[in-house]
Amino acid sequence: MGLMFRVRVSSFFAGAAAASVAGFFFFYKDYKLAQDAIFRQVRGTHLSLEDRYEHLDKRLTALEKQNEAETAIAVEAS
Repeated sequence: MGLMFRVRVSSFFAGAAAASVAGFFFFYKDYKLAQDAIFRQVRGTHLSLEDRYEHLDKRLTALEKQNEAETAIAVEAS
């Protein structure tokens, strides 16, 4: 009876160790994915001032072109 008990206890601890390693691997992978996602979000918000102004200039130019096109259509219609 003592031998079977030792076999069962050692099997239990071997299974617990394997489950612990697998759990650590999955948690580590989840942690790295979350960290990368947050890093990508933060990196997108830290543009230099030149990049921000360049982006705004492009938007302003597009809006001005749209306004000119609408004005030209309104002039032609009248």
